[in-house]
Amino acid sequence: MITIIDYGSGNINAISNIYDILKIPYMIASTPKQLENSERIILPGVGSFDHCMDKLNRSGLKEILTKKVMIDKVPILGICIGLHLMAEKSEEGKLLGLGWIKGVVKKFDKNIIRHKPKMPHMGWNSVKIINRLDLFKGVNLDKGFYFIHSYFIDNLNKENIMTTTNYGNTFVSGIHSSNILAVQFHPEKSHSNGMKLLKNFSKI
Repeated sequence: MITIIDYGSGNINAISNIYDILKIPYMIASTPKQLENSERIILPGVGSFDHCMDKLNRSGLKEILTKKVMIDKVPILGICIGLHLMAEKSEEGKLLGLGWIKGVVKKFDKNIIRHKPKMPHMGWNSVKIINRLDLFKGVNLDKGFYFIHSYFIDNLNKENIMTTTNYGNTFVSGIHSSNILAVQFHPEKSHSNGMKLLKNFSKI
């Protein structure tokens, strides 16, 4: 059973609609009790870092979520801001992140983006897989995924880089560490590629 975390942020309906189409069982959790028997978890996020982190802190889900991920080693997929929350901190806010992954979320520097200076980075872009081929089985890498963001994770250990993407310069667009997976793009907005990725996650 896949558990989608509802802490007040994220495209929960879009994700659940995909699993409805795929006929893959899921549940939406907004209380700690609903998380107790989770076998796989999705942590979405839309908006600013502090806004989402504050909502997660207030939800009562943070402690059990950390236990499920860091102690019980339940597979988790972070999406967009869900990835950012897994880091230590972000330039976008003052609150501390979950700290599950070593790294700091930084804003794109327009001065060093040579070819596409528009912000946010919005639209389709390809990804280069560095690790975790199982999550990307059957995905059209040239078509890629849909992005919308102005921040990205940096200062990572190299072994935690799952995918990279080029937007004038190369940035990390996916991270992994054991049971922890997270992507900067939006699978729920990425049509067939997103469906394949979410289906693949259901089998991890």
